[in-house]
Amino acid sequence: MIANLTEQLRAVGSGLEQVLSTDVYVVSTETAALSAVWDVVEASGLSTGPHSSTLLGVSCLGYPGQLVEITATAVVPQTGRA
Repeated sequence: MIANLTEQLRAVGSGLEQVLSTDVYVVSTETAALSAVWDVVEASGLSTGPHSSTLLGVSCLGYPGQLVEITATAVVPQTGRA
C-alpha cells in the first residue's frame, strides 16, 4: 500500500518526507485491524515528521476487495524555477 503512494509522490518530484497530512481508511471497525494497518504506516516512515494523520474504520471502499485507502497531501519542492 505504501509502495504505490511512494511511486506517485516520486512521479511529481516529492516523497514521503514531504507529506503534510494523511487520511488512512481501513475496511474494519476492529481496533486490532486498525492497529495492524497503522503499524505498517509507521514502519514505512510515512508517519514521521510534523504532519497530521487520521485513521478511520469504514464499512467499504470504492473498489471490490479494496481494504485500505490512503489519501496524502504533500509538498512538491520547487526545482530552481524562477
